[in-house]
Amino acid sequence: MFRLAQLWRTTTVRLTALFMLIFVIFAVVLLGLITWQTSVQLQRQQTDAIDRESMQIKQMDSDSGFRATIIAVQRLASQPGPGIYYLADPAGQLLIGNVTDLPPEVLAEPGTYSFNYAKPRPFDDPEPDDAGTTQRQGYAVVRSQKLASGLILVVGRDVVERRGFTAIVLQWFAVGAGGILLFSLVAGVLTAVRVLRRIDTISSTSNKIMSGNLSERVPVTGRNDEFDALATNLNLMLDRIEQLMQGMKEVTDNVAHDLKTPLTRLRNKAESALRDGQNEATRKQALETTIEESDKLIKTFNALLMIARAEAGTPSGALSEIDLSAVVLDVAELYGPLAEDQGLALETDIDEGVRINGNRELLGQALVNLIENALKYYEPSEGKAGLIKVSLKRAGSRVRIEVTDNGPGIPAEDRGRVVERFVRLEKSRTEPGSGLGLSLVAAVAQLHRGELRLEDNAPGVRAVVDLPG
Repeated sequence: MFRLAQLWRTTTVRLTALFMLIFVIFAVVLLGLITWQTSVQLQRQQTDAIDRESMQIKQMDSDSGFRATIIAVQRLASQPGPGIYYLADPAGQLLIGNVTDLPPEVLAEPGTYSFNYAKPRPFDDPEPDDAGTTQRQGYAVVRSQKLASGLILVVGRDVVERRGFTAIVLQWFAVGAGGILLFSLVAGVLTAVRVLRRIDTISSTSNKIMSGNLSERVPVTGRNDEFDALATNLNLMLDRIEQLMQGMKEVTDNVAHDLKTPLTRLRNKAESALRDGQNEATRKQALETTIEESDKLIKTFNALLMIARAEAGTPSGALSEIDLSAVVLDVAELYGPLAEDQGLALETDIDEGVRINGNRELLGQALVNLIENALKYYEPSEGKAGLIKVSLKRAGSRVRIEVTDNGPGIPAEDRGRVVERFVRLEKSRTEPGSGLGLSLVAAVAQLHRGELRLEDNAPGVRAVVDLPG
């Protein structure tokens, strides 16, 4: 009973019940109209036939006399079929016909009448019953009239067969309506059970996920129906949630590990400055070092906050149409003198008028990080001039920002790892930094529905930010 009540509460069963009710009502009305129109049409045909024969016999009586009328009525009465013919003298006595007894009012007053009557059984009827009855009950619709010769003519039709046909139509209508009702009920229950089974699967998966198993996914049947589409979207959402949770865990671990050292240095510097016997210059230097370390920590936390905001997505309205060509050109011009001071050449190849829907500050910061990495990790060598090239190109429906250098490059096995938070290669450990620069670039590219790729420039690295145009 609980399961039936649960089925009834489903939208599928209710919609099926509503459809079933509408369909049954429509079927009843339609079949009723068909039955009624069929009956009316048969009745009209019989009435027209009665009127036509009555007019013909009346015309024959007027033109040829009563003998021709008697012969015509005798010929019609002897033919098999539902026709009823009765010709009587002016006193109402039967002269010729296929019925022997009529209600008195039919002979007394011309008009249209309907009545029950006893009709002789035809030869092809079943044998008489035990009582020896040789007649069957009929129902007649007749029209009586007086002819010019004084005779009384009654012409009609036996409508028992027509009524039987109507009864058969109604009987099959009832059977059809019952079948429709039963079929709709079974179809509704089966549909609701199937829907509930799919929903129960989703609910079960949700309960497992809520219990802490983030690796669970909603099963996809492969039917490519709306439930598979829902399951696919839910699985993509769960993948994203699991990725964010894993990223948060890694960030927590990395923050605890990488910030422990600078915080320890801060404490040691402060403790050293408070010792007895320290002169003013030593204490000042300790405070300056503390401020410097604090600035590095603040910069690290700002980078983490910016990455988190970029990965979480921006609120509506944070992205707007910007001139990306101007952004790239401004950043390149800003770092041109710094590159010259380090003995590097910074070249640009920027297409004009490239506009996209994006965040100017985040895209500018991402480009700054790429150029600073190229400057920071460049290793000068004899006979090779340092070169950093910044380009912006439109390729079909995509926009590509590229920063290339001819430095030592990144090993192929490490290119996928260096975009993770706090990841720094061994040879870069001596350089200042937190290992968040490329993570921010990847997050900004993802926010703009693009991607960051690190490719081999032979020698050096080609950092490509591929964005939709």
